Amino acid sequence: MGVSGVTVDVDVVELRAALNKMCGPHIAVSAVTRAAAGWHARFSARSRTYSYAVLDGDTPDPWLSSTCLYHPGRLDVDAMNEGAGHLVGARDFRSLGRLVEPGAPTERTLYELRWARKGSIVRLRVRANAFIQQMARSLAGTLITVGEGKRSPEDMIDVLAAGDRAAAGPVAPAHGLCLVAVEYDEGWSSPFDPAE
Repeated sequence: MGVSGVTVDVDVVELRAALNKMCGPHIAVSAVTRAAAGWHARFSARSRTYSYAVLDGDTPDPWLSSTCLYHPGRLDVDAMNEGAGHLVGARDFRSLGRLVEPGAPTERTLYELRWARKGSIVRLRVRANAFIQQMARSLAGTLITVGEGKRSPEDMIDVLAAGDRAAAGPVAPAHGLCLVAVEYDEGWSSPFDPAE
């Protein structure tokens, strides 16, 4: 189906090649599949997974500056994961997102929130049924304050309870964030392991 219910006959192999030519080299399309009538890329998704990358240590790396947040000094990943544990589950994330529409629902289900270290790169993997605007970056920024020792892991309980964006930490810069997977019932999911 095309726009306005008009059937469009598209060669998916040619479409994939055209999209890669148009989007590359920073975006790559690995597969194109026909969708069923009524399918919606946003509303048919059952989860989204983001990765947030931080380079910590004494020296920044210019080669990673466009894809990693540089943080001087070593972060305490164990404390960050302990804090993350208080945020997983069905919760009201009003404190950790920017509301675009007043009164919009702020309850989300956070399936996974964990940090993993590989050398001097620390990656956050965050998977939820949906996100409030800036929620993934707010989670990263708030948990980084735990890794710095500025907050305790248990402070995350109070951040959620406050229901106020001012209670959370800073919104981490956008350049460390990457959408890595969107999961659908139709089996179109793509597994991703940020530690790889």
